[in-house]
Amino acid sequence: MPGLLSIVVPVFNEHGTIGAVVSRLLTIALPLDREIIVVNDGSTDGTREVLDALPRDGRVSIVHLSKNSGKGHAVRVGLKASRGTVTAIQDADLELDPAQLVDLIGPIVAGEADAVYGSRFLNPSAPVPLLTRGGNAFLTWLTNLIFWTSLTDMETCYKIMRGEVARSLKLSANRFEIEPEITARLLLGRHRIIERPVAFNPRSRTAGKKIRWHDGFDAIRVLLRLRFGG
Repeated sequence: MPGLLSIVVPVFNEHGTIGAVVSRLLTIALPLDREIIVVNDGSTDGTREVLDALPRDGRVSIVHLSKNSGKGHAVRVGLKASRGTVTAIQDADLELDPAQLVDLIGPIVAGEADAVYGSRFLNPSAPVPLLTRGGNAFLTWLTNLIFWTSLTDMETCYKIMRGEVARSLKLSANRFEIEPEITARLLLGRHRIIERPVAFNPRSRTAGKKIRWHDGFDAIRVLLRLRFGG
């Protein structure tokens, strides 16, 4: 089957998991050729050394950024470098098993959607902290309300898109507000989004979870600005 899957992996201070993520992305069976673009967002914990020690593989490119600018910035750097007919974003913390990408890219390859979201709440597989569940539920509700859609997990990392669509979105977010910005721009562009269930193994804050409650306010501002401010 022709085509190329570009997998963008933004990473900041994930020395304990990034090697396993890249290895998994290289070994899972996929119906497309793959390129893996790891964007090291100024890590200071040894992530750079882990990445530089990985076996050489022409399917993997590593971009080291000199300072930490946020997940959104790293995603934008990765998408700009991508060449794929399909793009995917994979977090570096193993909360989401990369093997699930196989099912998520299918509807795009088949021409059934412009974007596929891996929803953690269509078929929940693990307890999700109450604050995380509540915050996500509110942001997803707000998205559905103002964009007249019916998503169940707007904040999911697993946003799989047609490559040309992903590279056309004119994104500007630098931090975690990249999630609502991608969603809003897809909906404003009338791109077809469908959801598929994914298994989720949430980390605690002590285990390295980086998103904080105040990031929700940034998400609200992005949704309202893009919907009503142009």
